Amino acid sequence: MFLAVDPPPDAVAGLDRALQPLRQAPGAPRWSPLDRWHLTLLFLDQVPGVRLTPLLDAVGPAVGAAPPMSLAMAEGGRFGSRRRPTVCWVGVTGDVAPLTALADRLATAARGVGLPVEDRPFRPHLTVGRWRRGQPADGDLPDRLQGHRGPSWPVTEVVLCRSHLGPVPRYERVTAWPVG
Repeated sequence: MFLAVDPPPDAVAGLDRALQPLRQAPGAPRWSPLDRWHLTLLFLDQVPGVRLTPLLDAVGPAVGAAPPMSLAMAEGGRFGSRRRPTVCWVGVTGDVAPLTALADRLATAARGVGLPVEDRPFRPHLTVGRWRRGQPADGDLPDRLQGHRGPSWPVTEVVLCRSHLGPVPRYERVTAWPVG
């Protein structure tokens, strides 16, 4: 499970257009389907049934405390080194400080109901591709997105999703809370 913010269709379409010239480039990552693009605020892995209701009860106030926010997707980057990149991502600009505060409150809420939470700083980004280990990889590819800035959009809700792995991975929307 994970808590996330979904960019609206016009922001997704703008980013998709910006990525078109990179999609067939040598050493490109395996691109993520557009319907799986989201900004993860908190990854929860498996949530035991006994913890789900307390989690839902704790997340509501954490989201409710968030002010109205506006974001835009901008620039590109990678996780991993230039020579061995692992993830191709697009960054976020706009109201990043309130988004980070929201992610911190969500982590505190999850810890408060006994769920394990990764202990690392929140870095807002949208994963657009992953390089496969052992395959040719151009770690400089995300640099071609320098100067990209998509349309600004309001954050309207935080969504709790469940991941379904398999031949065709998909996300199931469990519930959502309004922001602002």
